[in-house]
Amino acid sequence: MYLVVGLGNPGRQYEATRHNMGFDTIDCLVEKYNVPQSGVKFNAMYGKTVMGGEKVILMKPLSFMNLSGGPVRDMANFFKIDPEKELIVIYDDIDLNPGQIRIRKQGSAGGHNGIKDIIRQLGTDKFLRIKIGVGSKPAGWDLADYVLGRFSTQERKIVDEAIEKAAQAVDVMISQGPDAAMNEYNRKAGTALTAKQ
Repeated sequence: MYLVVGLGNPGRQYEATRHNMGFDTIDCLVEKYNVPQSGVKFNAMYGKTVMGGEKVILMKPLSFMNLSGGPVRDMANFFKIDPEKELIVIYDDIDLNPGQIRIRKQGSAGGHNGIKDIIRQLGTDKFLRIKIGVGSKPAGWDLADYVLGRFSTQERKIVDEAIEKAAQAVDVMISQGPDAAMNEYNRKAGTALTAKQ
């Protein structure tokens, strides 16, 4: 069984913001696989489906970004998920250009508070992750204002394509393994940037 977690902030005021790439990818998977919502457990919305012959739980923490770790830990414990092999976390990354995705098997939080809290609560940084680029903040901008802001129309189109690719990458990671997904999607990470001026 896999636990696929998309990070974001709940509430209409945060919809379509840079910080909600994880939520948007879970929504894409829910639509793609017609996943019914199972309800709310451990302060998270979740639903169950099957991907690549494996049982999968799709999850959106409702704790706000900086406290994502508690719901992830509790859900993983309840469903007996091995974080190092069966947890996939999807989130935004300011170090990648809009439209890039990057798959990793482990690593530091890289300044991302949601990932920082998950690492703290799980006691390990060894878990699968899909990072979706949102671009670096302009000089003089406050980071919180930037990640809670929205994309330009042109960037939004590129990012929506990246969200679709991230959803496809989840399927590949589960059905073929993380190495296959890394070979497929990390290699192609820059192709979506051609539309960017």
